[in-house]
Amino acid sequence: MPSVTPILQDDRWRSTHLGRLMGEALRRFDERVLHLMAHDANVPLALSNLAARDQIGAAHIHITRHLSLQGSRLTELAARAGMSKQAMGDLVDQCEAWDLVRREPDPLDGRARLIVFTATGLLWLEAFRLAVGRAEAEFRAQVGPDVATVVALGLEAYGSAG
Repeated sequence: MPSVTPILQDDRWRSTHLGRLMGEALRRFDERVLHLMAHDANVPLALSNLAARDQIGAAHIHITRHLSLQGSRLTELAARAGMSKQAMGDLVDQCEAWDLVRREPDPLDGRARLIVFTATGLLWLEAFRLAVGRAEAEFRAQVGPDVATVVALGLEAYGSAG
C-alpha cells in the first residue's frame, strides 16, 4: 500500500496544478464576459437585467459559444459543450424562454429539430463577441502581450491534441 505521508506533508499541488489554474481562469474570464454583457447598451434590457442579477451564468455561455450560426441539433450542441443532452436541453429551454434561440425543423431530417439564434439571440451573440474581445484585451494588458500570445498558442495546441 503506498504511503500517504508525502500528501500529508505538502498538498499545495492541489491548488496549483494546471487543470485547476485553467478552470479558475476560465471561470474568471466567463464572469468578466457576462459582466461586460450585462452593462452593454446594445444587449436587450431584459437580458441585461438577467445577466446583472446572475440569472444568466457560465452554463448559458455554452450555447452562445457553441451554437452554429446555421443552427445545431441538440446532440451536436451538447457534445461541443461537453454536457449531457438533458442538461443542454434545459439550457435551450431557458434560452428559448428568453428569446435567444428557437427550435425549428431540420431541413435535412424532418424528424430532427435545429436550435437557431433569434434576432435577439444574434444581438446577444454580437455583445458576446465584443465582450470576449474586451476581456481578451484586458488579459493581454494584465499579463503582457508576449505571455498572452504564448498562453493562447499553448492552449490552442493542447486543446487540439488528442
